[in-house]
Amino acid sequence: MIDVRAWAEYVVEWAAKDPYGFLTTVILALTPLFIASALLSWKLAKMIEARDREQKKKQKRQENIAKAKRAKRD
Repeated sequence: MIDVRAWAEYVVEWAAKDPYGFLTTVILALTPLFIASALLSWKLAKMIEARDREQKKKQKRQENIAKAKRAKRD
């Protein structure tokens, strides 16, 4: 079983002995996650914009249908 306390002490010791190497490693490890997060956020924004455009289109269509029905009754 992994001893979390020993592992945490090792990481703290490593960060204290070689701070630049530690930070470089952490940044290199997290960079792909930041890139993935940015990509997924961009895709979600595009999906939300497309959904909003579609909803506006449907609403406009419904308004036009209602207008046409009112015009036929008059």
